[in-house]
Amino acid sequence: MLLLLAAVIIAVSIGWGCRHIASAVATAREAGASARTLQVLQMFAPAVGAAAGDPRAILVWEPLARTARQLFPEEFAQIDRASGISFPFGVDRIQAAHAQWTADWLAWERTHDAEYKLKAAAVEEELARSEGSSVVRARLDSVERDKLDLYQRRYAEYVRVSKALQALTTGRGC
Repeated sequence: MLLLLAAVIIAVSIGWGCRHIASAVATAREAGASARTLQVLQMFAPAVGAAAGDPRAILVWEPLARTARQLFPEEFAQIDRASGISFPFGVDRIQAAHAQWTADWLAWERTHDAEYKLKAAAVEEELARSEGSSVVRARLDSVERDKLDLYQRRYAEYVRVSKALQALTTGRGC
């Protein structure tokens, strides 16, 4: 009987010890998951800030975010649930960046046009005073060429970034 009582005490002690070990392991896992989630947030905090300042930043950070989402799906799911959106770049955020990119383009286009109209007007005035000087006429042609060259380069960038942002909104957001 004493031997049976000792066996029961040992079994209870082993069970109690295993339960504490399992609890400690679960606590360590939870702490590790929390730490990884925090690391994901810290890693993409600069991306969110950069994208707010320049929509092109999304195009740099998005592939990294997609890869990280595949490597750490549970951590991203936890952040998504907490924030209510797909972290770090949900479709709404990408659409807002695209809208900002377009607004910035339109503002640049107006400024560019006004700047070169002023340059052309100054050279045209000089051309009228110089009675059609070929040097001044060449300067006027140069102003027009510079205006068009800069516009075409900037427009090409606008279209490239716009298409890339649009592709992200029609595909899977991060």
